[in-house]
Amino acid sequence: MPVRQESMHTMNAVRTNLESCILGKSFEIQLLLTALLAGGHVLIEDVPGTGKTQLIRALSRSMSGEYRRIQCNPDILPSDITGVSVYHPRDEMFHFRPGPVMTNILLADEINRATTKTQSALLEVMEERNVTVDGETYPLPHPFMLCATQNPIDFEGTYTLPEAQLDRFMLRISLGYPDAATEKNLLLSHQEGQPVDRLSPVTSMEQIARIQEEIRDIFMSDPVLNYLLDIVRQTREHPLVMLGASPRASLSFMMACKAYAFLQGRDYVLPDDVKILTPFALGHRILLRPESRLDNISVESLLQKLLQSIHVPVTMRQ
Repeated sequence: MPVRQESMHTMNAVRTNLESCILGKSFEIQLLLTALLAGGHVLIEDVPGTGKTQLIRALSRSMSGEYRRIQCNPDILPSDITGVSVYHPRDEMFHFRPGPVMTNILLADEINRATTKTQSALLEVMEERNVTVDGETYPLPHPFMLCATQNPIDFEGTYTLPEAQLDRFMLRISLGYPDAATEKNLLLSHQEGQPVDRLSPVTSMEQIARIQEEIRDIFMSDPVLNYLLDIVRQTREHPLVMLGASPRASLSFMMACKAYAFLQGRDYVLPDDVKILTPFALGHRILLRPESRLDNISVESLLQKLLQSIHVPVTMRQ
């Protein structure tokens, strides 16, 4: 079996696993897998009880790797995440005791309940894939993915994520409430226990790492790349935008488009891939000026207007 066909079979198996637990959210699952294959991190922002944690648990159980969960709160310290050096009297040396960040899939539940100091401990982790404790640098396992959740409506005891950290999330997604039929099927599926607990691994972290390398070879033509760059640059030049998408966002956006195209069974990126991912890849990276409220302009509506005003290239796979 060719490597690409094997990779597609692997990701279809992972997707089937996730869809058996999180019902009616096929597109959101695709977005999560997009970030995984592109080597990025995901921020899941939604009201409580919509399956955010269950989705990440299902992802981790579908792969035979390490999984850790951090319940963020104001009392958690940076060392509770990264690890700490402990003195051993017997050999008169300090030994590094790894924190929960030393894993493949890390879930930071309700990340906005951690203090800004603790949130900043994740900056090095998200960008450089290592931690520095007492002057010593320790690499994280490969692959590594941070999945963070936050509640957008409960602001008591929460701390706003800084722009520098938001910029390190490849995608921001939301699950939303299920429809009536899906919710009924959800209730029926839970009568014999949690569906997540019945999942078995269908792939390994080594296979995921190999697929991540394949993603880099997905073809993106110059017209499509220019289309992506036009969208990013428009976010910086719009008069109502205070902070537009960064060059890091451009690179992250490009890799997400390649991974999304791969999940559609293609080895090339279409303009539609760029258009579909724009609100999820750029929405959390844009900060509007205060006067935008006078015109009832939101980030989502602004991005939609930008997409309507930018010429969409007509391309053909060479």
